[in-house]
Amino acid sequence: MARRGERARRAFDVLASLSAIVLLSPLWLALAALIKYETPGPVFFVQTRVGRGGRTFRMIKFRSMVQDAEHLREALEAYNEVKGGVLFKMRRDPRVTRLGQILRRTSLDETPQLLNVLLGHMSIVGPRPPLPAEVAKYTPAQRRRLEIKPGLTCLWQVSGRSLLEFDDQVALDVEYIERRSLWLDLVILARTIPAVFAARGAF
Repeated sequence: MARRGERARRAFDVLASLSAIVLLSPLWLALAALIKYETPGPVFFVQTRVGRGGRTFRMIKFRSMVQDAEHLREALEAYNEVKGGVLFKMRRDPRVTRLGQILRRTSLDETPQLLNVLLGHMSIVGPRPPLPAEVAKYTPAQRRRLEIKPGLTCLWQVSGRSLLEFDDQVALDVEYIERRSLWLDLVILARTIPAVFAARGAF
């Protein structure tokens, strides 16, 4: 039964991601042109993330920061606004470009991850994929987030996003894993759209 559910989820992921990619492709082309126009550097930001079972993969996003942003992070650690010492987020991150601010508020920077879904690295719904450096700080309980494929959205994305503390995010991810079903996925997707438009907790 569980295997049948996994096959159904994979079929849903492929159909949904492929349809969304086709629909979004004109917008992606426009965003690519704007990113190249605003600042020098690549259109996409490709970063190693941790997926199911601790396996790593290369996650794709639209670049929303200046070049060499990763090297500038250490100087900004003192301004981290996410409690818990695992994630790093700050509302007025000086590395974020003007267009990047819009991309982040609307979550458009995340949409290229549909390609990761199509390739099987991610699912439409699931815990957000962490960085290897973040996973290195996980407690055994927090590693439960790695039991399933990471996703584009999950319970904590529709329950406050970055306003939540890390332990609360983990608790919601574990709740999702324990309640996981295609019906719950559809409910989360339905709640994701207004959450993105409201931009509550996005930074």
